[in-house]
Amino acid sequence: MQKLKDWFYGLQARERWMVAVASVLVVITVLYLFVLAPFYSAVSMRAERVAKKQADLSWMRAVAGDVIALSQDAPVAVAPTGESLVVLVDRTARECGLSSALTGQTPNGATGIRVRLERAEFDKLVLCLANLQRGHAVSIESATIDRTSEPGFVNASLVLNRAAG
Repeated sequence: MQKLKDWFYGLQARERWMVAVASVLVVITVLYLFVLAPFYSAVSMRAERVAKKQADLSWMRAVAGDVIALSQDAPVAVAPTGESLVVLVDRTARECGLSSALTGQTPNGATGIRVRLERAEFDKLVLCLANLQRGHAVSIESATIDRTSEPGFVNASLVLNRAAG
């Protein structure tokens, strides 16, 4: 460090001024390239993501009335099988190709069940839940669905209910 100081003070005053200005410019450039530019890029990407999600939300709000109207018009064909909800969920999971993902079932009151699925195909899960709702009057009380590292697969915790009768 002392050699650098000796070299710097060995320069003429005009040269020292030019080296100092050039050093400040280099520091500013490095600061911009390695700190500010990535920050601005991240902010821009987040803004684009928010705009896309706002557009999706606007579309969902626009079609919500149609979805509600269609769901109210659709008849619910309940197939009275007399199966317990545990057996019904297990059978439906096998039919939908989710038997290997079904890791737990726990009764939840007289007409409910808690279901845990690990590494389930999301598309199959949605179709299976639709089949349960349409064909067996099973409703979803709550659902927690988390994505996995593998695209298209999720972990899900569901609380399902079926009207007594």
